[in-house]
Amino acid sequence: MTQPAESRTHNTDRILRLFARFISVGYLAYLAVLLNSITTLAQRMQPWWTPLAVFTVFGASLLPGLLSFTRDSRAIRLSAAAAAGMFLLAALTWPLAWQGPQLPADDGVWLAGFPGLAGLAAVIAWPTAAAFGYLTIGCITVQVINTAARDGASVGMLVPEIAFSIMFCTLFVGAAAMALRTGRILDATTQSAHAAAAAAATRRARTIERERFDALIHDGVMATLLSAARDRPAAVSRLAAATMRELDELRTAPDSDRPFPADEALAHLRAAALAADPHARFVVQRHVEGMAQPIPSDVVRAAGAALAEATRNSRRHAGAAATRTVTVSMNDVGVEVAVADDGTGFDRSTVPPHRLGIAVSILAPMRQLAGGSAHIDSAPGAGTTVHLRWDAP
Repeated sequence: MTQPAESRTHNTDRILRLFARFISVGYLAYLAVLLNSITTLAQRMQPWWTPLAVFTVFGASLLPGLLSFTRDSRAIRLSAAAAAGMFLLAALTWPLAWQGPQLPADDGVWLAGFPGLAGLAAVIAWPTAAAFGYLTIGCITVQVINTAARDGASVGMLVPEIAFSIMFCTLFVGAAAMALRTGRILDATTQSAHAAAAAAATRRARTIERERFDALIHDGVMATLLSAARDRPAAVSRLAAATMRELDELRTAPDSDRPFPADEALAHLRAAALAADPHARFVVQRHVEGMAQPIPSDVVRAAGAALAEATRNSRRHAGAAATRTVTVSMNDVGVEVAVADDGTGFDRSTVPPHRLGIAVSILAPMRQLAGGSAHIDSAPGAGTTVHLRWDAP
């Protein structure tokens, strides 16, 4: 079972989108704050530079925020790279358009106001080392421009100003880099938890099949031998034929990938439910005898693991007086399983995000299947129903 790519990077993508929107809003805020400085500097530049610089720098910065509402995180990274690139390009072309006279000592080039924001764009666009390299180059460039453009600026103060600019911007860029790193770690941890849950589900499925085999040995083989010992030829013949038929169905190994016929799939699901709760009702709502297509083994095992975990979870949390019903609907369209109890219920919004039991052990096995889905209906005092579904292709 392969986890969808978007779910493998869910937390990183969410943080990425938040930073993309923050960058776009930040650029707009700086445009409003620096408007007077932009107008003042425009009088000292060649006519083509200011409109082009403002349009490219602030125009490109809107793209990450807009694209953060789309599904493709790659487009967000590309637009952030464009925003970072336009800022540095404007700074590098400044000497080509500078005409003078110099600015007052207490004023400065508007590009020097937000190299850290451009550094944030670089963080979400490129690897962390490249982003810090970009930040260093950007801070050096704008501080050199500031020194050249200011009247009476001291060259001796250039190094301290560069150092201060880099250290100040690093606080924010470093925080962004750590947030993205935390998202990647959380995604890797979640993926590992899902993989462990899938492996545990496989082990539980094999245990269920072994229990079915043990039950067959006890109910079939032992009954046949007992009838033979009591010298009942007719009973021996009938029991032996039935037992051989069931043994023939189990001739493949428990970990085989062969599809399950409908009857075997129902037997597997029933065994999973009763192994989790011997007192649970098992109801077959619809069953097409001799279905045209067998059911894939991973579907049956995933549904069995999920319903077993849902049943065990109900026994732990629904209350001592709660009763459970497992309803299976099976036809050529697909398979539906509902695990319902009349217990205490719960509010899904109150479940802490670090509690992965429901998401990993119940919902994930079905959601990771092609055509699979799962959801939970519950409310305090109204019981809980876990819905598992697989749609045949």
